[in-house]
Amino acid sequence: MRVALVDYDSGNLHSAEKAFALMGRETGAEVIVTSDPETVRAADRIVLPGDGAFPACRAALDAVPGMVEVLREAVLDRGVPFMGICVGMQMLADLGHEYRETEGLGWIGGEIDAIRAPDLKVPHMGWNDLAVLNPHPVLEGIASGDHAYFVHSWQFRVTDPAHLLASADYGGPVTAVVGRDNIVGTQFHPEKSQDVGLRIIANFLRWKP
Repeated sequence: MRVALVDYDSGNLHSAEKAFALMGRETGAEVIVTSDPETVRAADRIVLPGDGAFPACRAALDAVPGMVEVLREAVLDRGVPFMGICVGMQMLADLGHEYRETEGLGWIGGEIDAIRAPDLKVPHMGWNDLAVLNPHPVLEGIASGDHAYFVHSWQFRVTDPAHLLASADYGGPVTAVVGRDNIVGTQFHPEKSQDVGLRIIANFLRWKP
């Protein structure tokens, strides 16, 4: 099984590659960091990381010739299992409002809005408890109260509550995991979330939607 970790100059690829490769050795998966759309097209799993501002990440993804088209064909048409991480998860939304309105991929209905926590520091940065809201194979073995590592100022507000798989509390509920069909996304960084993150990565690599 081949896992394509998409390189478009907007993700913490070193940490993500190490974590996915570690779990890949347990699950029989080969992890490839690539900016080549044809390599992504041939993959059995696709991971889209993302760090920074939504508009910059979307522009960087669009700047890789053919990548968005290949992602849509693989994920939406052929059902290849997909995971978005941090801004890679946010780009699944219809629209982002950071700095300016920016269209997302539109794979999971919703918008990216600012975290509103007037009594707390923003960005939301550090460890926080997860609240599992909807069961999902990628969250198997993950319980409410388990910790994950977040770094973000904006959050995914989903249109359909069924697509909200887990949240965290930061001056109110903050989206932590979204998903539908063969698509899942984590706002937190599983590659930095120790045992919980590694379990989620392993679950994703074994997932057969």
